[in-house]
Amino acid sequence: MYQWERIVRTNVRKKSIKERWRNRGKRMGKRLLPLFAPLILSPSASIGAGKYVSVNHKVKPNVTALSVMRFEQVSFDLYTQMNLSESDLNYDVFNNALMGYYGMYNEGRLSDKGILTIVDFTKPSSEKRLWVLDLNNRQVLSNTYVAHGRGSGEVMAQTFSNEHKSFMSSVGFYVTDEVYYGKHGKSLRLDGLDEAYNSNARDRAVVMHGAEYATEDFMNKYGRLGRSLGCPAVPLGEHESIIDAVKGKTALYIHSGDQTYTSHYLDNANAVAGYMASTQPTQLPPAEFSI
Repeated sequence: MYQWERIVRTNVRKKSIKERWRNRGKRMGKRLLPLFAPLILSPSASIGAGKYVSVNHKVKPNVTALSVMRFEQVSFDLYTQMNLSESDLNYDVFNNALMGYYGMYNEGRLSDKGILTIVDFTKPSSEKRLWVLDLNNRQVLSNTYVAHGRGSGEVMAQTFSNEHKSFMSSVGFYVTDEVYYGKHGKSLRLDGLDEAYNSNARDRAVVMHGAEYATEDFMNKYGRLGRSLGCPAVPLGEHESIIDAVKGKTALYIHSGDQTYTSHYLDNANAVAGYMASTQPTQLPPAEFSI
């Protein structure tokens, strides 16, 4: 009987906690609605394919702290549902990339393909440090190797540049553009969106292409990948499928761990606005509370 009573008390306690969280969510939703209503109801926030959505500057200071909580909650849920920890994608890197993705969408820079590519240069070239994510279908399309520029380091990419003839990799947010065929075969042009960090990518011919020195065989032989002239080179043999997946105005984020790196795309309020402008309302999983 004692054991049975303990189980009953435990169930009651769990139910009570769950009920308190539900009531808390309802109260929070009521407090948030007046703040988010101008974003939801304003004509400038109407849903459109990549349509620019401006955030009311009188509202933004009020919603910034709240949007941090809201965005990180759905970001973590998506990270968990896609099992991204299994491929060793750091959550903070993913959260920054997703924030930038929706900020770019908010500016009308992205298509509705829902593709986000992430490169984490805090990892050595001997590890798989590139992810191609399908956010619409919550799938990992690719997790593979990627080379860095020879001016950035050997095994680790440690220095980065936006300068011509530096032969270094450039960090930050990019949007993919058109496919072309050059000396590396099928290649993809990239446009850097972060002034002073990667804005010279097009002029520097920093593109995504395949390379034999970016393959697992090369890594097994030499203990690291070879290096490019600054391009995010991917394994030869995988490059065509990767390029086909990410071409056509999708987002690329190259992370370095540099604490001095800044970007106006790392803004939770803009990310929330971009998410609300998305034509795929179920791209991110629902939060614990609704507004």
